[in-house]
Amino acid sequence: MDLNADLAEGFGRWELGDDEALLGVVTSANVACGFHAGDATVIRSAVERAAERGVAVGAQVAYRDLAGFGRRFIDVPRRELTDDVLYQIGALEGFARVAGTEVRYVKPHGALYNAIVHHAEQAAAVVDAVRAYDPGLAVLGLPGSQWLEQAERAGLPTHREAFADRAYTPEATLVSRREPGAVLHDPDEIAQRCLALAAGEPIRAVDGSEIRVLADSICVHGDSPGAVDIARTVRDRLADAGVELRPFAAGGR
Repeated sequence: MDLNADLAEGFGRWELGDDEALLGVVTSANVACGFHAGDATVIRSAVERAAERGVAVGAQVAYRDLAGFGRRFIDVPRRELTDDVLYQIGALEGFARVAGTEVRYVKPHGALYNAIVHHAEQAAAVVDAVRAYDPGLAVLGLPGSQWLEQAERAGLPTHREAFADRAYTPEATLVSRREPGAVLHDPDEIAQRCLALAAGEPIRAVDGSEIRVLADSICVHGDSPGAVDIARTVRDRLADAGVELRPFAAGGR
């Protein structure tokens, strides 16, 4: 199983999350590319630290929305969204090359991530960008999403993601952050749920029903309160249960 977290989400003097601590826990890092968060110095630092620790680097691409932290839907034309995603992957690849590593995968962020679960045209735009950049580049997303279905049809290496600290609907999509109980906070509860996810066992949806979420990677949000403690508890619980932790996306594509 892979553990991933969102990094490089500070900007200038404004800091968000503890990248250094999280890089000691996770096996893959979703690095912001400057559109929803991150500036050149913050991004380069995160990539360098990831390379030093052997953590896989992924491009966390987003709508151009710094003010809204990429959590607002934007009705972007297909070609424009493709160009925006290409721009972000290329920028991160430059920092990765300087640090002696590479971008191994692409994971959309926030509103874009949620939109392309069902929004076929925007999903196609992101697939177009990844294929144009490198058809061997892996992608990460919600199981059953338009994003992963179209990526698989396009021949891209696809990987499924589950969320350690987010509530699920009965349809196995994420509960909106605007709803109460959308984000989980208890480290032990979260770690126990991650054990179930790693074993392919059902977990409880927000209405109490049981759903099955098959995943190659589990995300722990770096901007949640107590994120580092949650991530460490999850990693320790998985390791104690004999779950091997390693990046889902191999290098040397």
